[in-house]
Amino acid sequence: QVQLVDSGGGLVQPGASLELSCTASGGTFNNYATGWFRQAPGKQREFVARISRVGSTNYADSVKGRFTISRASAKNTVYLQMNNLHPEDTAMYYCAVDPYVRAFDQIHDANNYVHWGQGTQVTVSS
Repeated sequence: QVQLVDSGGGLVQPGASLELSCTASGGTFNNYATGWFRQAPGKQREFVARISRVGSTNYADSVKGRFTISRASAKNTVYLQMNNLHPEDTAMYYCAVDPYVRAFDQIHDANNYVHWGQGTQVTVSS
């Protein structure tokens, strides 16, 4: 069974950058699509980005142009590069994997992801 470890979060000022990492053990990202989700206090978990098995990417409108998802297969790691961070990006960030090819309207559904990391906290504040 794949186990995921999220890391890279922290406290930064608005406009700063962070790179989150999601490292897998017990499996390879090559067999899955990988997504990043986030959950702020009192809010539902929301989709942030996804990279498919063949490397195509999708983003939530709120992060498009600021965040980039990528995969380093040799390191069995998926990254989320976050630039120009806003206070509203403050949340716990989770990576997760999906073993299936999905239609566009399905990739945002957290229920389609089968294994999850433990989360890493991102706080954007001045």
